[in-house]
Amino acid sequence: MDFAFTSQDDAFRAEARGWLAAHADGTQDRRTWERILGKAGWIGLGWSQEGYGNRAATLTQQVAWAEEYARSPAPPRSGHIGENLLAPTLLAHGTEEQKARFLPPIAAGEELWCQGYSEPGAGSDLAGVRTAAVREPEGTYYRITGQKIWTSLAHEADWCFVLARTEPGSRRHHGLTFLLVPMDQPGRVEVRPIRQLTGTSEFNEVFFDGARARVEHVVGAEGDGWRVAMGLLGFERGVSTLAQQIGFAQELGKVVQTAVATGAMHDPVVRERLVRQWAELRVMRWNALRTLGGSADAGAPSVAKLLWAGWHQRLGELAMRVRGAAAAVGPVDWSAAAPYELDVSQHLFLFSRADTIYGGSDQIQRTIIAERVLGLPREPKGRQGAV
Repeated sequence: MDFAFTSQDDAFRAEARGWLAAHADGTQDRRTWERILGKAGWIGLGWSQEGYGNRAATLTQQVAWAEEYARSPAPPRSGHIGENLLAPTLLAHGTEEQKARFLPPIAAGEELWCQGYSEPGAGSDLAGVRTAAVREPEGTYYRITGQKIWTSLAHEADWCFVLARTEPGSRRHHGLTFLLVPMDQPGRVEVRPIRQLTGTSEFNEVFFDGARARVEHVVGAEGDGWRVAMGLLGFERGVSTLAQQIGFAQELGKVVQTAVATGAMHDPVVRERLVRQWAELRVMRWNALRTLGGSADAGAPSVAKLLWAGWHQRLGELAMRVRGAAAAVGPVDWSAAAPYELDVSQHLFLFSRADTIYGGSDQIQRTIIAERVLGLPREPKGRQGAV
């Protein structure tokens, strides 16, 4: 595929940039902002099926929108998981009834989603899921019992797609089912925010104590959850990675400005690292475009994750280095509930420590590439990162 932007794409980009300039000021409540986006037709660009409230857009136009959004002062998206993960999964694996029920509210920004995959004993090892779902005798509902962890935005979500074990005694990727579960079930669903190194709580623990999911809200078939879950992960690193790289470029620009202001730019080692960060970011963009263009193998998502996670973590370290000793201190108010407030570079450094772990650790990504792409023998049981 010749991944080039046409004059129509340029016009679409200009429309997106103009709309964002007129409507995004960075102060909107995130849920309200999702509804604004939905009303204007900016959610669900390019969904292949018609009638779900989205506007038509080519792949290059989706890229243009994602990049312009990343450059704008618009608030972070709360609807990313529903729009970019669940919706493509339903389009690929869902029933017509499921598409009609769930896609329009996502496109309108009315219903927010979270992902119930990782567990305390099954993070990168997703096949180790122990959360159980038992079908009630009358056959209308499943009852779900278990715990999920590192669940992004669960405290805001209306629904959660949950990977659960529906076959007692099953192991690994067998006997798993993909369920759509409403979060508003007092006494049956509990969300506990996790306080991070940064002092914020984007991640959560979610406890299911007999939570109910309707039988018709199984995506795929009972026991087919592993295939559906792996299909969803294939959507995780699509167009949004290019928007992510716009944010990375902005962060790199700030680090360069700081290096100039502090005099760190005169250090040849620092200059070499800054140039390397810039060059590696360009490589990431070309690799992402190649992947979107269809010129990629089964290991492409793992390669992309390895590239950006290590790059971003090194940028966080570099952001601290160019500031020198000042990077270790900040304003402190011991009378406040949160006594210190991180500045931008400190937040970048601390948050990026998790980049090589969440979304599949580096070890897991290398195992996938080695075994599934290169065809190397599996490591002895007990030593390998299960995938």
